[in-house]
Amino acid sequence: MSIAENVHEFIEQQRRAIAQNPECGNSHYNLAIGLLGLKQYDEAEKELLAAIENSPTLAEAYVQLGGICLQRGDLDGCMSWNKKAVRVRAGFSEGWGNIGFVHMQQGNLDEAIYALEKATRWNPKFVQALTTLANAYLANGEVEESITTNIKVLDLEPDFAVAHNNLAVAYLENGQYAEADRHCAKALELGYDVPAELQDEIRTHLG
Repeated sequence: MSIAENVHEFIEQQRRAIAQNPECGNSHYNLAIGLLGLKQYDEAEKELLAAIENSPTLAEAYVQLGGICLQRGDLDGCMSWNKKAVRVRAGFSEGWGNIGFVHMQQGNLDEAIYALEKATRWNPKFVQALTTLANAYLANGEVEESITTNIKVLDLEPDFAVAHNNLAVAYLENGQYAEADRHCAKALELGYDVPAELQDEIRTHLG
């Protein structure tokens, strides 16, 4: 059975479960996840709204609704749903990570750092949130914190090219040119499109 057939079968299972028990928030949520897999965003949105109507503390459903908003380019909607997610489950790292991401997009660095620190405190292995946090620190002039956080990312995923690129930037900013060059080379080796200006600047400093 192909993946697409599996998804369709999964969707049908959830529709049958809902027919038997229309007030099961989890079944509505599961159906929405299946529909998202098929990029049927409007249908998925209806099911997610049904999920939270029946299970108001289902934080995952709020986050998925935020994801649909992001898909539509609606950052404010994404922020609103993720704030609801962390209201119903205070320690929901994914919600905090998304709040931090939206604040970064909107240029609110202090708010981004606050939310992303929360996300990574609740889940120290949340690579995406750690990476965004490292970027927020760097943008905020907190170079040492950025380096430390990127190193945490590499401890979890040694071949994460984005973190190597980010370390090249941070070490360059910190005047540690050999380290910058090492991470730049690693990012390139892993297939990351390191900006030419960054490579040139590192080479200039290395002489």
